[in-house]
Amino acid sequence: MKQKQRGKFDQNFDPLIDKFKDRIYSGFKGEWRIKLIQEDLQALHDSEPLDIWDAGCGLGQLALWFAQNHHRLTCCDISYKMLQEAKQLFGEAGLEAQFFQSSVQKMAESIEQQDLVLFHAVLEWLANPIESLQIVSDRVKSNGHLSLLFFNYHSFVYRNTLRGGWCLPFINDKSAWYGKGKKLTPPYPQKPEEIVRWLESNGYTIQVHTGIRVFHDYMTKEVLADSDINELMKLEYEYSRSDVYKNMGRYIHILAKKKDKS
Repeated sequence: MKQKQRGKFDQNFDPLIDKFKDRIYSGFKGEWRIKLIQEDLQALHDSEPLDIWDAGCGLGQLALWFAQNHHRLTCCDISYKMLQEAKQLFGEAGLEAQFFQSSVQKMAESIEQQDLVLFHAVLEWLANPIESLQIVSDRVKSNGHLSLLFFNYHSFVYRNTLRGGWCLPFINDKSAWYGKGKKLTPPYPQKPEEIVRWLESNGYTIQVHTGIRVFHDYMTKEVLADSDINELMKLEYEYSRSDVYKNMGRYIHILAKKKDKS
């Protein structure tokens, strides 16, 4: 997809899969992200087998984690290459899931309501984020859960302001975000307080709200090189769910339970 077209269509990562694997999931940043999400979802992971839809499964790590505890997984992704990676991961583990190359919107037309829907790092890449969130949310059962991970608007603004220079002029020009910077910068970062309001107004109770990397991504390479990474991650962990700091995470993870409408 050409740079000027980013944001006009849902993102397909087929052309960027190698960069995605290297930048998003390799190294401690990816490991830290998965660690915190797994902690947030541990009670559901340890429960009796659930019907789970991984809506935009990517490389399939979280889906595999649930499948390892006998949960029933349905995985979809618009990217053929991502889906092949996820299938290979399951195959190597000797586990099964249902895999569909499909957008989440299209998949929602046919999938039954689920006990848990994982909607991770997809919202910010969609041309119509909140409309798509509603479509995905409709597939959550009453008393079921929605696990939502998204790129944080506030982190984007804060980090780019600290960088200064060429970043400053376009921070307040929201229409220009998808035409600037790196191709792995999502065009539609979300404000966590607005997502929380949307969830609560649509019948959800927030159970967990976690900021992922609340300090690390604001530090320069020089400062990071001069820091004890273990001490830094202790601070990350301590403040990741603090009311003051959680909404400064590079990513926000929210686990919400849908109220029983009966």
